[in-house]
Amino acid sequence: MAISPFPDHPAETGPRPATTAARGSAVRLESVVKRFGDVAAVAGIDLDVANGEFFSMLGPSGSGKTTTLRMIAGFELPTSGRILLEGEDVSNKAPFERDVNTVFQDYALFPHMNVGENVAYGLVIRKVPSAERRERVADALRMVRLEGFDKRRPSQLSGGQRQRVALARALVNRPRVLLLDEPLGALDLKLREEMQIELKAIQHAVGITFIYVTHDQEEALTMSDRIAVFNLGRIEQVGSPAEVYERPATEFVAGFVGTSNLLRGEIAERVFGTAGTFTVRPEKIRMAEPGATVAADEIGVDGQIREVVYLGSDTRYHVALGAGSELVVTQQNLVTSSMEALAAEGRPTRLIWKRIHSLPISS
Repeated sequence: MAISPFPDHPAETGPRPATTAARGSAVRLESVVKRFGDVAAVAGIDLDVANGEFFSMLGPSGSGKTTTLRMIAGFELPTSGRILLEGEDVSNKAPFERDVNTVFQDYALFPHMNVGENVAYGLVIRKVPSAERRERVADALRMVRLEGFDKRRPSQLSGGQRQRVALARALVNRPRVLLLDEPLGALDLKLREEMQIELKAIQHAVGITFIYVTHDQEEALTMSDRIAVFNLGRIEQVGSPAEVYERPATEFVAGFVGTSNLLRGEIAERVFGTAGTFTVRPEKIRMAEPGATVAADEIGVDGQIREVVYLGSDTRYHVALGAGSELVVTQQNLVTSSMEALAAEGRPTRLIWKRIHSLPISS
């Protein structure tokens, strides 16, 4: 049996329920709008985040995700609509009146304080007795694997260590909800990937709700129980990583979450025999010799390899289909060398994929 570092938040040990109804709502947004003058940064969204869920808000810059997080935190007040934390309307409450904490990208550590003092700062403000303070700081540092670092200054730590201190400082207050605003954005790729795994493990251990803002699609797919994809102040789709990636609801989601091929107009009618917009992921397509036989449950289309991009573990092929359209195909380099891959440029090919991987989507 897993033991939670927070007595009020028991650790989860089994598979997580897929719906908010199964665990209750930690955060609920009802018709929330935020305007800055004539600009609607958030244009009326509804959202329900379950207790104990790792929930990501994903979208490009200016899509409304950070403004939404700031409204949940209380740093911004909604123009209209309601924000509820565990059923309580906190729409007009100050940040310190909400049982949430926020971790920022820039860490926001006090340089004149050591690690232990930084982590304990919120407890000091709340006048937590010193003995309890020391115990909770030690627990928080142990959770983020920084035991013995309490006397060091932030300047003596790496970027990843400073981020873990910021996380410990938030967790030590035992919030019901932890808000994370692109906390890994300042880290290099390797460290960011390591921290993604650590953050997910920490969240699972403490069992509290994480709401995570990011513009990085792979980060959201790696860490989240569910994802809300934002665009122009609205939510385009909410679902599990597999649902959002495999069954994008709109053209925007298909293009923003990973790489996707969109077929529309003349080429869609030629390939599918019907008008509309369809998507197929590059890794679902295989390349074969021109004229290769296509099974009844498959689609085949002829083209010419226009460009080859060798990426080490895999290769990306851009295949021209005619009528100004092309498909991108990604293949793992299981036995193919870079020279063999690059030599394919200019060759004719037949692209084949399962019909079930062609999805009609909304524009």
